[in-house]
Amino acid sequence: MDGQRRRARQADVAKLAGVSQATVSAVINGRGPETGIPEQTVLRVQEAVRQLGYVANPAARSLRGKRNRLLGVHTFESIFPIDQLDFYHAFLVGIEQQAIADGYDLVLFASTEDPDGRRRIYRDGVNRLALADGSVLLGVEDGSTELAKLAAEGYPFVHIGRRTVPGSEIAWVGADYANATRDIVARLAGLGHRRIAYVTGPDRMEVFLDKEAGYRSGCADAGLPELMYVTSQLDPAWVDAAHAGGVTAVLAENDVLGRQLVAALAERGMSAPADMSLVVLVTMTEDGWSSLRIPRDEMGRGAVKMLTQILGGDPALGEHQRLLPCGLPADDMIGPPRG
Repeated sequence: MDGQRRRARQADVAKLAGVSQATVSAVINGRGPETGIPEQTVLRVQEAVRQLGYVANPAARSLRGKRNRLLGVHTFESIFPIDQLDFYHAFLVGIEQQAIADGYDLVLFASTEDPDGRRRIYRDGVNRLALADGSVLLGVEDGSTELAKLAAEGYPFVHIGRRTVPGSEIAWVGADYANATRDIVARLAGLGHRRIAYVTGPDRMEVFLDKEAGYRSGCADAGLPELMYVTSQLDPAWVDAAHAGGVTAVLAENDVLGRQLVAALAERGMSAPADMSLVVLVTMTEDGWSSLRIPRDEMGRGAVKMLTQILGGDPALGEHQRLLPCGLPADDMIGPPRG
């Protein structure tokens, strides 16, 4: 065939073994004994499979409702290039290592973005993840429509990050941002800070609401006023106003806001933590910041463990929603208030 060897098919195995194709299908799917196929026939089919190098088509098995021991990883955001400082790298390491430990192969669904920038699970009404037995979903999805559709059709999946989908109970593994943020406020209050600002962007997803709830709880516990700022830009004018208002510590939602604050402080001849303590709650690198230590490797492992439990028929959905503790920030940009 023009120098290329044709891939062996079930029909080729049946011909070599001298049996029907139905017998071959039963043997390779492990149903030989239950269908009454003699052991000698099973051995003959297995030898034919070995000689021809036959490999079952996982897509065809999936379409027939058979397990193929493939787990999907779907990303709602770009995760390339992957290097040691990439935010998603540790998640993927945990996913891969646990899949290996559980005897599953992985297939990455890194879809091309639509013109609106969204990465979709469904194309032309078809679930693209159906090739895999189940999937781990990673990244921030714009809305919950596709998650609700997956749940409605009964496709097994686990979302990395706490998600609430109206009308559906979905499985997720998340980081306990609320308690960690509350503990950060307590730590700053213990150092003597009495006016701690919380700066966040306009997004209102669960991951941001959890941290905000932790900040409010921490302020209530310490008897401090809530100083909430929703903005996408921190400039020297903001620093002037905050400094005049007695703010001595800031919790910034992400490292974009953190970098803006550091630059604005520098323009005023100030720095962190000498003039203002700074905690960046989520950073893409975690280098040089006082930031939450997100258990990313553990979350990746936990998502795969949870998914394999679901595939094994574990009905306890209450155990399929887990929060893992975060590590508290280092002292890089945290100190007592000046004076």
